[in-house]
Amino acid sequence: MSERKASVARETAETAVRVSLALDGGGRAAINTGVGFFEHMLALLARFASFDLEVAAQGDLHVDAHHTVEDVGIALGQAFARAIGTKEGIRRFGHAIIPMDEALALAAVDISGRGALFFEGQLPAARVGDFDTELVPEFFRAFAVNAGITLHLRVFAGRNTHHVCEALFKSCGRALGDAVARDPRVQGVPSTKGTL
Repeated sequence: MSERKASVARETAETAVRVSLALDGGGRAAINTGVGFFEHMLALLARFASFDLEVAAQGDLHVDAHHTVEDVGIALGQAFARAIGTKEGIRRFGHAIIPMDEALALAAVDISGRGALFFEGQLPAARVGDFDTELVPEFFRAFAVNAGITLHLRVFAGRNTHHVCEALFKSCGRALGDAVARDPRVQGVPSTKGTL
């Protein structure tokens, strides 16, 4: 079986991002973005997807973390799309409902070729430490669009914003890991159209 891995480098006037992704990994993460809480969330996603993930990003953090977070999402999405390749033999769909103490979140993924995020729910606080929580859906939107996946995220419960974010990233990781898994019963591309 071919290795499903990819690397992407993205440079703009605002950021320089390098991402390496291996879909058939062990959940290892080496992440340096200058945004501590975001690094923690990316490590959770990699761990629960069983992806190996390396991210190195430099951005205009003197402005805020928006460009860095969004551009990591773009580069990670592009790496995912390259790593998944032809999509032959994959399960295609994945979902998970994950609790984190009082918080509860759902993620549902379709490796559809149609990139979109559908996010419902509230993040109780505007910040976790120095991190703007409005960047959570911005990251997932950039990732989903560039990965070519349909991603549904729902927050069902949660008072602690850190817990809510953890539940979102963990559930997304678990759903992605299930969706990319190879299924020996699937012949070719998992679509009646014959393409994704």
